[in-house]
Amino acid sequence: MDNRTILAISGTDREKYLQGLVTNDTARLADGLVYAAMLSPQGKYLADFFLKADGDRILLDVASPLAPDLAKRLAMYKLRADVAIEETDLFVSRGIGPAPAGALSDPRHPSLGWRLYGDTPGEASETDWEALRVAAGVPEAGVELLPNDSYILEAGFERLNGVDFRKGCYVGQEVTARMKHKTELRKGLAIVEVEGTAAPGTEITADGKPAGTLFTQANGRALAHLRFDRAGEGMRAGDALVNWKGSRAD
Repeated sequence: MDNRTILAISGTDREKYLQGLVTNDTARLADGLVYAAMLSPQGKYLADFFLKADGDRILLDVASPLAPDLAKRLAMYKLRADVAIEETDLFVSRGIGPAPAGALSDPRHPSLGWRLYGDTPGEASETDWEALRVAAGVPEAGVELLPNDSYILEAGFERLNGVDFRKGCYVGQEVTARMKHKTELRKGLAIVEVEGTAAPGTEITADGKPAGTLFTQANGRALAHLRFDRAGEGMRAGDALVNWKGSRAD
């Protein structure tokens, strides 16, 4: 099971408050889980999470290592809003196949199945989640997604249903919108083929020049952050051979 923390956002202003902070549209909470991120004012990734409507509160499901800093940043933006933020004792379980009662589909990709929130831990799953997310091009916090470094469009958030370009302003929105509308991405997350192994974070080179960074590997494929102008076939990452055939994870 993932190491996750479930925060609860309550108060009469909870939806309006989150709407002005996160990358996705909180109106989508009526339809199920919402995948979103919190950005710095400079448009850099700070944390990604799921939001779930839960009666008179909104649950926020985030990787535990990111939870303390995220809670502090959320509190910083409260000002006079009627909002309370607290950590819950809830657990999240996930699986593929038939979903149990109360479970909601993972909005990032159909292959990632469902998520269920409850008072007790779910049974351990034998699913190879790393292989599934590599095949689907889904980054993970602390690996492909690095706080104060990553840009969400380079990480494929538009494809992962993690950003809404019509919702209006949120923290970091100007930079994100400019990357969407005024520039062509020159680097970003991609799925590559790998022969051999290399530690996550190993530099990828093409003809001896830096071409990117190799991250999670599974079943002969990997997620890599590439410079698209240099990437191609016959690249190296340590002792591993890395091939990219031009298919971006975006």
